[in-house]
Amino acid sequence: MATQYRVESPVLDPLDVSRAELWSEDRWQEPMAHLRANSPIHYTPESKFGPYWSVTTYQPIQHVEALPKIFSSSWEYGGITVAGDGIEHMKEGDIAMPMFIAMDPPQHSAQRRTVAPAFGPAEIERLRSNTLMRTRELLESLPLGETFDWVELVSKELATQMLAILFDFPWETRHNLTNWSDALGDVETMHSDEERHARLLQAFEMGAAFRQLWEEKIQKPGEHDLISMMLRSDAMKHMSEQEFMGNLTLLIVGGNDTTRNSMSAFVYGLDQFPDERRKLEENHAPDLAVNAMHEIIRWQTPLAHMRRTATEDVELFGHQIRKRDKLALWYASGNRDESIFPEGDKIIVDRHNARRHLAFGYGIHRCVGARIAELQLTTLISEMQRLRLRAHVVGEPVRVHACFVHGYKSLPVQLERY
Repeated sequence: MATQYRVESPVLDPLDVSRAELWSEDRWQEPMAHLRANSPIHYTPESKFGPYWSVTTYQPIQHVEALPKIFSSSWEYGGITVAGDGIEHMKEGDIAMPMFIAMDPPQHSAQRRTVAPAFGPAEIERLRSNTLMRTRELLESLPLGETFDWVELVSKELATQMLAILFDFPWETRHNLTNWSDALGDVETMHSDEERHARLLQAFEMGAAFRQLWEEKIQKPGEHDLISMMLRSDAMKHMSEQEFMGNLTLLIVGGNDTTRNSMSAFVYGLDQFPDERRKLEENHAPDLAVNAMHEIIRWQTPLAHMRRTATEDVELFGHQIRKRDKLALWYASGNRDESIFPEGDKIIVDRHNARRHLAFGYGIHRCVGARIAELQLTTLISEMQRLRLRAHVVGEPVRVHACFVHGYKSLPVQLERY
């Protein structure tokens, strides 16, 4: 039986799941469950982002993702978040930043092929020992029995270190990468001239830093870093300034938020389900750690949605979608679809099909850096097991106030040995 959804305010549309407070207050689950049960492809005529369709169940999300010619990701139509309105609706202070995830083939395919080797199996093996060493050193430095912010000391630090390694970015200023990620991945900063201007300044600051790195790599190219790979590619070495910044934003936000918020969900989620945490504490088999990694990513879904734009009138599971309609594919909801993941609101570390999650997308736009995120989270789980460390959440987390990045700003914890 479907849960009856309670209308909280006559002013707000209770099924407009793009409202930031649903995510920062962790109240998105009930309206999403209502949509899955009653209106899995649902039209919202009014929101702060304009009209859009919500796609909330597993099969239709996959279906849309599998048809990129009909359901476009192009930045020209608005890109990959429900906030975008396309180049014809750009406001003062906006800047078009094309990125390959917000492109359609063939341009998307050529640019993706350029950076894909940095995230392939050979590179994962090359990075494995370094990831283990850094994770081990950080965990062994943490205080026992004292309250600290897991996001700041663990999730953010490990994610930022990996980004700096991938870009060969100056180590001493690596935390700028996180600051740029937070600023440029926030869809709530597009509603006023002041916010758009501040966001633009962050983009230019990032662009200037990476342009300097680009020039250095022209003179002294590396073998494995992303900038050197771009320079060796016909598809990317002549990018415009806007395209350069767009792809940097993609790689930084994608690399930071997916990993960082999954690492925080590992601690917060298992604190909510102590019986599942106990399974990991009692069984250190590598296969269980890998499965738990997939399950935590499914449960958290670090990017709550991806957006597509219809390029033509089309019927979608009985609904008439019009050309230029925007569709929000709610990965966070598809990953709780009970027809695929029974008891989807729970973490079950030995769930048999956890790796079927949609958190990295599906089809041609599946996250190019997924293996890097998987490596980092699996290493963290395994090292927590080896050190017999248990993290207790000692206060409510502060969550990101947005419907795109689904994550944590802070998470107070205490560590103990078990």
